[in-house]
Amino acid sequence: MATPPTLPISSPESTISSASAGGGAQSQPPIATPAFRSFINRLSSSVRQGFSQRRPWSELFDRSAFSRPDSLSESASRIRKNFNYFRVNYISLLALVLAFSLLSHPFSLLVLLSLLASWCFLYLFRPSDQPLVVAGRTFSDRETLLFLVVSSIVVVFLTSVGSLLISASLVGLAIVCAHGAFRIPEDLFLDDQEPANTGFLSFLGGAASSAAAAAAPVVAARV
Repeated sequence: MATPPTLPISSPESTISSASAGGGAQSQPPIATPAFRSFINRLSSSVRQGFSQRRPWSELFDRSAFSRPDSLSESASRIRKNFNYFRVNYISLLALVLAFSLLSHPFSLLVLLSLLASWCFLYLFRPSDQPLVVAGRTFSDRETLLFLVVSSIVVVFLTSVGSLLISASLVGLAIVCAHGAFRIPEDLFLDDQEPANTGFLSFLGGAASSAAAAAAPVVAARV
């Protein structure tokens, strides 16, 4: 009597491992989500902490506290004191002017968002073990970084996006300086604010340092 053929038997462990290996080879996340989430969380917490230091808007627009300065030196002194006291409110006004300018020019806004997304997905938060492949060619991290830097320079300095950002920033600074020159700071509690002040962009510096701390491990791994 002929012996029946032996059927191959595969263990569940080998089946699961091979399936997981095949799935990992077929699909990999295009962005390092833990690093990206850490970056967003740190940035949002720093921004919330900074905006918690803003002054009441009623103080900013108090009509009874406006008068024309007598000299340029008095204007400069008023601007300096008002910067120290209303710095977060002034930054908010600058951000509103920039946002309005970008929203009124959708193409420039789309270009800036595309540039930011390129930095995030192609370099900063892309897994280091996953090379960038475009049209069958593999690009190294240095080539990707060079491409992004050149693209940023072209977008900011050689297109209308750069002129739009510069003009909007100048308009915002003009509004802030005009308010600071005409706002009388005598009713503000400046004695206990100036020693603790670290500058006009103090809370933005904290947000930038937190963002850099979140992105530093990813960038260091590529250099």
